[in-house]
Amino acid sequence: MMRGLLKLYNSPHSCKRPSQALFFVTRASFSSSASLHSVLNVLSSPKCDGATTIENIGFQHPWSLIQHRGVKVNAIHLRPGNVIEKSGRIYQVVEVEHRQRGRGGAMMQIELRDVDSGTKQNSRFGTEESVERVFVQEKSFACLYTEDKMAYLMDPVNFEQLEVPLELFGKAAAYLKEDLKVKLQLYDDRPLSGSVPKQVTCSIKETLANMKGTTVTPRYVKAVLDNGLTVQVPSYLQIGEKIIINTEDDTFVSRA
Repeated sequence: MMRGLLKLYNSPHSCKRPSQALFFVTRASFSSSASLHSVLNVLSSPKCDGATTIENIGFQHPWSLIQHRGVKVNAIHLRPGNVIEKSGRIYQVVEVEHRQRGRGGAMMQIELRDVDSGTKQNSRFGTEESVERVFVQEKSFACLYTEDKMAYLMDPVNFEQLEVPLELFGKAAAYLKEDLKVKLQLYDDRPLSGSVPKQVTCSIKETLANMKGTTVTPRYVKAVLDNGLTVQVPSYLQIGEKIIINTEDDTFVSRA
């Protein structure tokens, strides 16, 4: 089937929009009743203008087909940042708490944020309750700079700039700096959350001795980094040295 599609796509009468070809190949792969003949007819149709057919069906991006086809998962497997569909609306998981209700069994207390309105709500699910998870698109960006609670990013492919709130990165926003590669999770082209690399290079701006009045050299001391965070580092490190920090738990990894 794939060879036939590629052959048709390369023909002079075929649709030259790879996005539409991908859309129908993906659609066919998810439908056991889809026939090769019908798919080829659509791709070779004069109406294959790259937009009309897709928009009529309701998808503006090829990945939207997969994105809207969520999978059922148990509530116990939900994590912050996940996107789910509930009562016909799309929500992003903000916080998850596992609770034990005495003899009544365990349950999940989950804080949700409505993707469209931005409002938050708390919902309870049984640990084995089925929830429809919606998959999102993830794209890489380069951080240009941060200012006034906003991060200014650039798409390295088309060089388009994007402005997003720092809160999308949570506590990891402190690591944002020029040229840092970051990732955004998008739903219908709307940024839902951002993430930074697991390890980032920082500089020691100041060290704070935590054993005043003693000649004993401590193994670790508190250090203020160039981004304002305070972490524990080995006492042999000097001001100005570059070190690698684990951004998930703000811990020292090694010298850079």
